[in-house]
Amino acid sequence: MFDSLGAFVPNGNMTFEGAGEGPLRGYGFAVKDIFDLKGYVTGYGNPDWASRRRPSKEHARVVADLLAAGAMVVGKTITDEFAYSLNGQNLHYGTPANPEAPGRIPGGSSSGSASAVSGGLVDFALGSDTGGSIRVPGSYCGLFGIRTTHDRISREGVLPLAGSFDTVGWFARDAWMLELVGRVLSGLDAGQQVEAAPSQLLVAEDAFELLDENVRRAFAPHLERLEQRLGRAVRVRLADGLQDLAEGADLFRTVQAYEIWQAYGDWMSRVKPKIAEDIQQRLDWASSVTQTQMEEAQAKREHYARGLRLKLGGGAVLALPSAPGIAPMMNAKAEDLAQYRMDLLALTSPAGLTGLPQVTMPLASFQGCPLGLSLMGGADSDEKLMAFVRSFAGGEDSAGEAAPLMPF
Repeated sequence: MFDSLGAFVPNGNMTFEGAGEGPLRGYGFAVKDIFDLKGYVTGYGNPDWASRRRPSKEHARVVADLLAAGAMVVGKTITDEFAYSLNGQNLHYGTPANPEAPGRIPGGSSSGSASAVSGGLVDFALGSDTGGSIRVPGSYCGLFGIRTTHDRISREGVLPLAGSFDTVGWFARDAWMLELVGRVLSGLDAGQQVEAAPSQLLVAEDAFELLDENVRRAFAPHLERLEQRLGRAVRVRLADGLQDLAEGADLFRTVQAYEIWQAYGDWMSRVKPKIAEDIQQRLDWASSVTQTQMEEAQAKREHYARGLRLKLGGGAVLALPSAPGIAPMMNAKAEDLAQYRMDLLALTSPAGLTGLPQVTMPLASFQGCPLGLSLMGGADSDEKLMAFVRSFAGGEDSAGEAAPLMPF
């Protein structure tokens, strides 16, 4: 396969045929380079890591499940180093193109997967989401993407970043494909129906207040459509239980950093791999986070999570921006990207802190570039959330019924 987008790792044409029949027969997918593929090294976006790893003995569980459903692995895609960035830039392997916003970053860390789907190289792609690594590139590249409920999809054979936040996710250009992959991975039978009617629409008004006024206006007609479908929205504060959304980002960063250093600190200190400057700075800070700081942040996290889970526990969905704006330019200054990262985390941290599922939808645009609108649901509402997204964003027939799901 010709990689016109720089989306795949060097020599990343690692193909595996799927089963002879199944709901995903005929579809090809890409795999972020944190998922094991049998016989290949899982490189984690860093040559020093890859050179010290042996080829995987088995496929990651989620890869095996997709192959069993008939899908074909097309190759491995670039990730930001150690999946510890939201930009999509890789010092060693380059920056995958953003087909929907040329000259702008694709978002990370599932950068190559988003690029490959957006550019039509594959039908869907696996990624991961710890602090926004599905939702952010999904928003930047004009894709549907899901961060699943924490521990809902097996992470066996997937390199961890911060275990209490890590989730498996995937991208698709179409809502029906997003749902079809979800049905396979959730083990739903072909004829099994999923309720697609949330009980209530909530809108995170403080999340929208973080946006530029012109960006807010771009979201307005889509929020109005949601209200037409679900009834008048209840405005809520996403930061309830916190001082503000920035505090949530700080809690996330603290717990995440501690978990990362516990997992990789010894290896980093011993090997001293060559790493991009911004990621190295993050790791240096992670090494300084104490257990006491982590425990204090974790206690606040649990208090906050209880409140948000309660809001969404009765079948409601919460609308919020997937990102604070369109993708930054490829040549943006490092200090500007660092500040933008903090704005991103203010929006993406709530799902990580609570372990709740969130789907980004490519509905809005600004200055000709995509803007993702997200819906967050209650714990384990993944299938209901995807079913609603398909019926809402995937098209309606003239009678107002949801467009039929592609043959399962």
